[in-house]
Amino acid sequence: MELQKFSYDNRMTRNFAIATIVWGVVGLLAGLLIALQIFIPAMNFGLEFTTFGRTRPVHTNAIIFAFVGNAIFTAIYYSLQRLLKTRIYSELLSKIHFWGWQSIIVAAAVTLLAGFTTGKEYAELEWPIDIAITLIWVVFGWNMFGTILQRRTSHIYVSIWFYIATWVTVAVLHIFNSLALPVSFLKSYTLYAGVQDALVQWWYGHNAVAFFLTTPFLGIMYYFVPKVSGRPVYSYKLSIVHFWSLIFLYIWAGPHHLLYSSLPDWLQALGTTFSVMLIAPSWGGMINGLLTLRGAWDKVRKEPVLKMFVVGITAYGMSTFEGPMMSFKTVNAISHFTDWTIGHVHIGALGWNGMLTFGVIYWLVPRLYNTKLYSNKLANIHFWIATLAIIFYAIPLYIGGITQALMWKQFTPDGFLMYPNFLETVAQLIPMYTIRAFGGGLYVTGFLILVFNIVKTIQAGSFVAEEEAEAPALHANSEIKTQSETWHRFLERKPIRFLILATVAILIGGIVEVIPTYLVKSNIPTISSVKPYTPLELQGRDIYVKEGCYNCHSQMVRPFRSETERYGEYSKAGESVYDHPFQFGSKRTGPDLAREGVKTGKMYKPNSWHYNHFIDPQKMNQASIMPKYPWLAKKEIDIQSTPAKIRAMITLGVPYPANYDQIAINDLKSQADSIAKDLAAAGIQTESNLEIIALIAYVQRLGVDISNKPVKK
Repeated sequence: MELQKFSYDNRMTRNFAIATIVWGVVGLLAGLLIALQIFIPAMNFGLEFTTFGRTRPVHTNAIIFAFVGNAIFTAIYYSLQRLLKTRIYSELLSKIHFWGWQSIIVAAAVTLLAGFTTGKEYAELEWPIDIAITLIWVVFGWNMFGTILQRRTSHIYVSIWFYIATWVTVAVLHIFNSLALPVSFLKSYTLYAGVQDALVQWWYGHNAVAFFLTTPFLGIMYYFVPKVSGRPVYSYKLSIVHFWSLIFLYIWAGPHHLLYSSLPDWLQALGTTFSVMLIAPSWGGMINGLLTLRGAWDKVRKEPVLKMFVVGITAYGMSTFEGPMMSFKTVNAISHFTDWTIGHVHIGALGWNGMLTFGVIYWLVPRLYNTKLYSNKLANIHFWIATLAIIFYAIPLYIGGITQALMWKQFTPDGFLMYPNFLETVAQLIPMYTIRAFGGGLYVTGFLILVFNIVKTIQAGSFVAEEEAEAPALHANSEIKTQSETWHRFLERKPIRFLILATVAILIGGIVEVIPTYLVKSNIPTISSVKPYTPLELQGRDIYVKEGCYNCHSQMVRPFRSETERYGEYSKAGESVYDHPFQFGSKRTGPDLAREGVKTGKMYKPNSWHYNHFIDPQKMNQASIMPKYPWLAKKEIDIQSTPAKIRAMITLGVPYPANYDQIAINDLKSQADSIAKDLAAAGIQTESNLEIIALIAYVQRLGVDISNKPVKK
């Protein structure tokens, strides 16, 4: 058979690899900064743009979409060409994809630090950037499928199955979770509210982990582990079961992030059920990856790349066992809102994503530059440092998480909370946070060793932009189904049908869970006493979101005696029907705020307390780890945006009176004057048009609508 000569384009692989390294440094340093800020609040250096609330989403987005995202594209652009025996479809589309993605990352970092955020975890970017992500994702898909359709192989390999599922699912998740009503160029309100928004967000959030941090890396595992080890994949049949069961089951699991919340019980039960079932396909993938190395353990012992793959795949197995366990309600009652969850997430991020990425870079760059890795010894040192770093990072958080939960729930023999002051629990965690930061510092150190090793490797080599190759053309007979061909081998010859079937598989769970929440009114019962926010409270809520307060404070009192004793009445679904977005939160670094506006007796906090607390938290309690927010007492409320925000809320179904936008500013000023007057009576002289006034109005509103015993001052 005549062979066709062609060349692989290595330019985009190189570009994405360099971007992976650059953004890896940025993302890890941002992570180290916030790890230090948790027990040293002054590490924000007194700046508005570097507080924990603003830096934390920069860290998560930089690691997920910049570091891991570029690593995914590095591996796909390299492996796709070689698996399909063809050049990448379009050099122009590749360039648009690369520069478009890097521009999005820069825009994300700048806007998040400036406080422009939707307030939805892992989906904080505002609507213009969301549109840009959609367009660039289409460009990536166009280029990928163009390459698949011009292939010289009859069947598509297992890695490409996972790439296809990644592309279609991320597109669906991103589009539906990002639907929002713009108010201005960098301000919007999500179309969903309260419980419905929480459901859609964690349908997205959990599956962003599944289909951005997991499925593409499984594709990478199925290509690079056999390639580096020189061993075939352990089981083709297991890979089929692994793929289809994983993409079908994963999409149902999102509600396990909302156990014991005001989400309907039937949705919580579905989330738990499918999360537990996920153990089987997840461990099937881990077993397939590790057993591919059977007979190559001597090579594993010598090669740092393979050692990194082993730790990465093992971390995947650990985190995909722990996740389902944490979705049991009995375990979730302890783990949710604690540092346990943070430890769990980082086993996946540092172990699974990090170690696989390191291994791929160490193996790939020398081949792109036609040379040997500068130092295998340094790569081995990096491996051991990174492995120790993960241990130092995760174990303190597991201990700290369990400590938090037990202290929150502990009662005295007389039936009172043993630790009524939330800061008593925080004080016990400071040593754990210190060790976690040490682990983070180790991980950064290991990565800097990689940077040095790769730079020296590049300097020693010469870049191979065009890699010559040859392969037989795809013959027309290869498209004819034979009698002995299985249904899956048939699908592997039909990538468009494969795409359609994968799309159907991932849509079923989302449709079953999300649609009834909107069509069946009894799922989200309303409460007649719950009223829309006043214009000042709405502005204050936007400031709360801008400052990232949701990163540390939940607004969801769970139906446990320990929580109702500490915070007040448990949260109802109807409370949050006007919240765009929801504010249930996922981590309690500080206390829950769902009932902050309604406290009884000595627990009640007047306006003056909140003012002083925002300006200098340590003045109110020396043990506080909250940063200072002095700029709130200097910056003016964007009063002129109020009518547009009210109109947007009316469009979204919030029942303000007709033409209320025309008098909203007057109402805002009236309420602000009242709060300023109350502060003056307490000895605090301040203007009424400042952001701190709006934020006080918002926190003092929380929980008031459903309180049976409102406090009268």
